[in-house]
Amino acid sequence: MTKQFVAGIVGAPFGLKGFIKVKSLSGETDHLLRLKSATLRKDGRERVIDIEESSAVPPAMVMRFAGFNSPEEAKKLTGAELLVNREDAVPLNPGEFYVEDLKGLAVVSGSGEILGQIASIIDAGGGDLAEIRLQDGKTRLVPFREEFFGDVDLENGQVALKNAWVLE
Repeated sequence: MTKQFVAGIVGAPFGLKGFIKVKSLSGETDHLLRLKSATLRKDGRERVIDIEESSAVPPAMVMRFAGFNSPEEAKKLTGAELLVNREDAVPLNPGEFYVEDLKGLAVVSGSGEILGQIASIIDAGGGDLAEIRLQDGKTRLVPFREEFFGDVDLENGQVALKNAWVLE
């Protein structure tokens, strides 16, 4: 299982004291406001930085990271991904999953035949779509809803597809 998740994207500086906007990818901010430090990833490099202060500024939030005390310094962080450990990620409700945990799951038929693998989950506005890479390398998009998918078994790395015809 994935140990870290991209929870937000660092935006533009905010104010004169080094604050910078952070957009939560889940839309929720309470779990991020409790962070004392975070991993920032930019240009392929990661570094852990202490968070000196944070507050909600709907629809986003702002953070001030240690060592970044002016708008000019904070701007260097623009575009970075804010990663959090699993225990600091937004809590899940029953029947919800982290997208990163779904990627790579085998998609199996009712008889257990492997049909493909989840390559990605796409936010399509009206609902999530599972991008399934079939055995022949082609891809199909299937709404990630209970009408199409059955049990998600993270422990065994698979998800049941209720009707294989949706892949045709």
